[in-house]
Amino acid sequence: MSESRHVNHHRHQSDGMWGSAGQNGYTRSNIGAKLDGYFEKRELPMYKDKPYNYAASRRRPLYKKWRFTVGVLFLLLGLLYWIGLFSPTETTTKVKDTSKSTWSWLSKPATTGVDWDERREKVKEAFMLSWDGYEKYAWGSDLYHPQSKQGAQMTKAGMGWIIVDALDTLMIMNLTSRLSHAREWLSTSLNYDQDQEVNTFETTIRMLGGLLSAHYLSTTFPEMAPLADDDQGAPGEDLYLEKATDLADRLLGAFDSESGVPYASVNLRTLKGVRSHADDGASSTAEATSLQLEFKYLAMLTGEQDYWKKAEKVMQVVDDNGMEDGLLPIFIYPHDGTFKGHNIRLGSRGDSYYEYLIKQNLQTSGEEPIYLTLWNQALTGVRNHLITYSKKSHFTVLAERPNGLDSKIQPKMDHLVCFMPGTIALAATDGKTVAEAKKAGKWGKKEESDMDLAVELTKTCWGMYKTTATGLAGEITFFEIDDPPRQESDGPFHPDDPVSSGRNVEWKDDFIVKGLDAHNLQRPETVESLFYMWRITGDVKYREWGWEMFVSFVNYTRVEGDAGFTSLASVLDVPPRLRDNMESFWLAETLKYFYLLFSPNDFLPLDSVVLNTEAHIFPRFKLIRGLTTGWERKPRDKDGKILEEKKKETPQREKESEKEVTKEDDTQKKKEEARGTEAKAEEAKSKEGSRP
Repeated sequence: MSESRHVNHHRHQSDGMWGSAGQNGYTRSNIGAKLDGYFEKRELPMYKDKPYNYAASRRRPLYKKWRFTVGVLFLLLGLLYWIGLFSPTETTTKVKDTSKSTWSWLSKPATTGVDWDERREKVKEAFMLSWDGYEKYAWGSDLYHPQSKQGAQMTKAGMGWIIVDALDTLMIMNLTSRLSHAREWLSTSLNYDQDQEVNTFETTIRMLGGLLSAHYLSTTFPEMAPLADDDQGAPGEDLYLEKATDLADRLLGAFDSESGVPYASVNLRTLKGVRSHADDGASSTAEATSLQLEFKYLAMLTGEQDYWKKAEKVMQVVDDNGMEDGLLPIFIYPHDGTFKGHNIRLGSRGDSYYEYLIKQNLQTSGEEPIYLTLWNQALTGVRNHLITYSKKSHFTVLAERPNGLDSKIQPKMDHLVCFMPGTIALAATDGKTVAEAKKAGKWGKKEESDMDLAVELTKTCWGMYKTTATGLAGEITFFEIDDPPRQESDGPFHPDDPVSSGRNVEWKDDFIVKGLDAHNLQRPETVESLFYMWRITGDVKYREWGWEMFVSFVNYTRVEGDAGFTSLASVLDVPPRLRDNMESFWLAETLKYFYLLFSPNDFLPLDSVVLNTEAHIFPRFKLIRGLTTGWERKPRDKDGKILEEKKKETPQREKESEKEVTKEDDTQKKKEEARGTEAKAEEAKSKEGSRP
């Protein structure tokens, strides 16, 4: 969610600076505080889909270069601190478990029976602790640092980052008084008319998505945290939709590129798109192709087809590249819609493109089958090129191809990749249970195979948690694999079950978490897949795994007192060093998915809703108001390669061609006439020579 006040700032600089402010796990220690004095606080945090240690840089005028030097020195000190050379007390403090606290249940022995409603209430308590800490110490701020009990803004006037992102979670948890306070803030304080450069993707999925989800839930489920202010006919009835429309109109400027691929950022006041300040101006593929659910839903609500057309145009431009097996490089140029580089992965910068393929088909109730076709092609590509297996215990690994599909495979999985098993299961059943899909006759060998893959990938993601001392996953995990790597075509493999973690099991050796990748940013992807897997398969182990994860979060990420929860510096240390930052998606996604995992299955059933990549809840709908798929795929051969099109001649060229043909015909006719004349002359001469 990168937003920059000055359009000439480099995007990478925003990552580094806001990293030091704690948004994505950097410690706000004495070193971080000093760094704050050397850099202007005008950038927004690192994007959700970027790797944590994404490099930062920025061009500075000559008279400011001394600041850069000093900054580098402090960053080096910060790095030494980060890897553990220094360990200030305030960053290593761990909460003390007391039997008198709200969390006394943590120290109680496990009981035989499981009350899932009670466990859902524990998740609600964790949300309330987080929200109340934010409300008490940082209300209205875009960032929240629970250890230091303070907040910070990402823009001069603030964006409502945490409040808007958490609106629908407040609703589904029925937290009426807290929702009322949030709604009052939206009504009186939230103003998007700011001379501010914002990241197109993050602002769309979090802010626009959050407002649209709040509108949907408040109008369709009025019993959820009911407020008189949004009742039908009340003055504030359309508050969420009005704010969403205002924001969307400002974001549309990002799509005004030569190709239609959105620029990485847009200025909310000038409405002008701004190319990325890094990566040679290319946008992230995931960012450009994960705006469609939001703009399409808004188009359905308002009847404004421009939202729809601009969003779907991106999909056409992307597909017209004809990438092999539906797998895309992670950067795309807005000026011509072509890809930059050959890096193929489903982690950062690639992930939600694949997620939104199947979800676009589901959002419009299957009335846009073009996206189902794209999904099936991409999943086949994943199986052919990216699936491999760990060396000893044969865990299924969704790996990367950094230099293209013909290059060496890299056995690395970002935690972000763990959205994929749940998405595969969702696609296989259309959100129904496996039993329902079979009964409806919508089950065959493909669906069976896809579910098997989803099961194995979920097991791998769960293994990322079970291998660490805290029971929480690091940001990135590597795997030991064979050389050459095993492929899916070599046959199925069945790894040890990571639920058997009480003994020193050998399967853990297949998982490698490096020190610089060991941080935990409170990410939701694994519990997201557990939620889908539970709803679709009915296997209670996914609920049990989720409960163990939740307990680990409570045990190791809770800060002292009433401030809430924070991210971790390392999942390998017990007690862990804490990072003084709470991510907005902790409230919007992670705790929401835990809550849904422990809720009854008829609560927001999967076959009637679709969740965006920030877990904001939209309805499925039919194509109405003239909305339709406005593009077609280019013709392809049996291998999926685009067929060469014959170039159509212009009218002028057609006339010239006709003249050329006529001229050729006249020339040929004259030649034939000349040959005929010559033949007659020869014949006459021959006859004359033969007379006596």
